[in-house]
Amino acid sequence: MDQWIIEIVASGGYLAIALLMVVENVFPPIPSEVILGLGGVLVAQGKMAFWPLLFVATVGSTLGNYFWYWLGDRWGYERLTSVIDRYGRWLTMEWEDVDAATRFFQRHGHWAVFLARSLPLLRTMISLPAGLAHMGRGKFLFFTFAGAAIWNAVLILGGTVLHGVLGDTQNALSWIIFLVIGSGVIAYVWRLIHWKPRANRK
Repeated sequence: MDQWIIEIVASGGYLAIALLMVVENVFPPIPSEVILGLGGVLVAQGKMAFWPLLFVATVGSTLGNYFWYWLGDRWGYERLTSVIDRYGRWLTMEWEDVDAATRFFQRHGHWAVFLARSLPLLRTMISLPAGLAHMGRGKFLFFTFAGAAIWNAVLILGGTVLHGVLGDTQNALSWIIFLVIGSGVIAYVWRLIHWKPRANRK
């Protein structure tokens, strides 16, 4: 196993990181913890630099979140309700989840967009209520970028530290990477199989 997955990411460079971050924020299950953890490893190995990596990753995060903001802003409650009712199974969410994110947004306003970047379940979903509330585009992009930058920096530094601790341990880093990715995929498939709308739950 060694470090072949790291080499795949390294061969794609900063563009690969940016695209992965866009996809991660639009449709998981490969979490940002894995993507930027690998980025931190590449920084430790001298194959990437911290600041360019942080910038492209944060741009990717912002673009991915803007997709959901745009849907909320342009489509509104009525059209989005029908979309989530129809495709909610594949997203493993329903309108009640959006309502929960909306209440969080209403309590904290634009700071919810900033604070939610470090919360796994809310960091993407919060973009929908921000769009539905027609939050100013510039304000949304600013708070999204700022919040994502802090979270992404923590993940990159975490990957760098992890490599420093496990760099000399044979296959340990690769096993951790596969464990995190495998856990994410298994969790998504499990939720997909067992997910039911609240109306059908007993």
